[in-house]
Amino acid sequence: MSKALMAAAKMYDDPRFLSKSEIRIYKNKLRRQRIVRRQKLALALVAAVLVFTVSFLVSTLMLDAQDNTYTPEFKYYKEITVHAGDTMWDIANEHISYDHYKNVDAYISEVCSINNLSDGDDILAGESLIIPYYSTDYK
Repeated sequence: MSKALMAAAKMYDDPRFLSKSEIRIYKNKLRRQRIVRRQKLALALVAAVLVFTVSFLVSTLMLDAQDNTYTPEFKYYKEITVHAGDTMWDIANEHISYDHYKNVDAYISEVCSINNLSDGDDILAGESLIIPYYSTDYK
């Protein structure tokens, strides 16, 4: 395009050379653009507030707050002597705390690990075992 045509095209976009109806249309277009811009900003603000509120509520509800009746338990170890006829299951059932172990197998696995046993069937009468237990007494 030549410079003269470019200048003429720019004049067409200049509000000074528009008719009254074109000016009204142009102003309405600008007003709609401002409205859409405000709506987008308001939507982004509402979304941000919503995300913040949900994350705050989730983090608040997920806290492991303890009530006044909570009593801490401490993990201790003691030595026991295996008697004739004792099995690892008998020992586990006598000393397990289900609040801290999901099942007897988990407790037996820990006892075997502490005492370097390959499995719970390796115990003999007269042997000493170190076993874990929980108590509310702080020693």
